[in-house]
Amino acid sequence: MPAAIAVIPQPPLLVPELSGDAATGTDAVRVAVRTVAAALAALAPEWIAVGADPAGRRSVAPGARGTFAGYGRDVPVALPGTDGPDEGAELPLPLLVAGWAVAGSGVREVRGELVAPDAALADCLALGRELAGRGTGLLVVGDGSAKHTTGAPGGFDERAEPFDAAVADALDRADPDALAGLDPAVAAELWAAGRAPWQVLSGAAAGRIWTATHRYTGAPYGVAYHVALWEPA
Repeated sequence: MPAAIAVIPQPPLLVPELSGDAATGTDAVRVAVRTVAAALAALAPEWIAVGADPAGRRSVAPGARGTFAGYGRDVPVALPGTDGPDEGAELPLPLLVAGWAVAGSGVREVRGELVAPDAALADCLALGRELAGRGTGLLVVGDGSAKHTTGAPGGFDERAEPFDAAVADALDRADPDALAGLDPAVAAELWAAGRAPWQVLSGAAAGRIWTATHRYTGAPYGVAYHVALWEPA
């Protein structure tokens, strides 16, 4: 089983160099991410970072490097570990954020595991079970719905609030079965990039009792961001 599990969102605005005038609006989520990353680092010196990427299922070796240049500024990051291929600006957003979150934490190694945003529940659960056997820390990266307000990237959808309330409740209760119950079709319609990674988490966490020791949920700029740390009970 994973040594511990952290859940973080993936907005480029987490990175102060990219946030500009929006920095104050994202202070709370930035602090929450830094808090759970430090806590996960204290519990596990090696991590697997899980995120969704349109390119589909693939693994990314420790040592891979990337940059946030595609999001407005050339802020370089790397996944700790032995030298891997230099992926430059092609390192996908979830792993860019993972590289930013792990910086300075002392973690020895981070490996990336990516799934398609529309990955089937069964495939997500199977990958989670596979990753659980490695006994590392698990960093799960992805946003909630991007449709919470009229000014949100996806506009407003009245289903966004109950969807993310259900996610928040599952994270509060450290309930992997509730995350497995999220509807992939609804998540896609709500632009919830975290659905597939959260269901990988569900597969990894199944069969063990967990306690949520850190929690944050907010929706600055109309996008839901969830942060959590689960430790074995």
